[in-house]
Amino acid sequence: MIDYYEELGSEEQRKVTDAIRKLYRQTFLLERRYDRKTGRYQVNGDYYPCSKHLEFVRAYFAIMDIQVVENSQMGVIYIQGEQVMGEKLSKLATFYILALKLIYDEQMSAVSTSVNAMTSLGEIHEKLGTYRLLFKQPSVTEIRRTLALLKRYQLIEPLDVLEEMDGQSRLVIYPTINVVLMGEDVRALIGTYGEEAEEDDGSGI
Repeated sequence: MIDYYEELGSEEQRKVTDAIRKLYRQTFLLERRYDRKTGRYQVNGDYYPCSKHLEFVRAYFAIMDIQVVENSQMGVIYIQGEQVMGEKLSKLATFYILALKLIYDEQMSAVSTSVNAMTSLGEIHEKLGTYRLLFKQPSVTEIRRTLALLKRYQLIEPLDVLEEMDGQSRLVIYPTINVVLMGEDVRALIGTYGEEAEEDDGSGI
């Protein structure tokens, strides 16, 4: 494994190292990310070095008992395993992920030519209200913190500045949402949190 790396040119070594660092820190590497300035999807410079040297990257992470998975259809490389320790999610972040997954699945069932979906903050809250998971408007600070977390893990891309977010603010939903939650997980979590909400008697989160 070391020989393989040392045989690469210095620039290629740098690219591979950067890709590994990003993958470990973010859990996911997307092939394309939405660029707010241009309004277009741009190639992620870290994705292709990781994909090109995937067997080396897999061997590197295997030392830590971490599995590296590439889903070329979704355009995402991600890591999984007991050693992958993400941040503990707040209840609001969990609710947002649930809503994002539901919205994503709805849009993908209607449009088969894209792996990315679009939503708004208002639509997320409306979806949570429909499932009786959100009884009161979260604080602006909670919303911004939650969206920043989801952006860092490449689940979403806000199309507006976080400091100026409101109900009309748009968000790109990345296909990584499929890796975080499967359909059966969504139903189970909705059932669990729905029961908690009833016990709370409408007190909210």
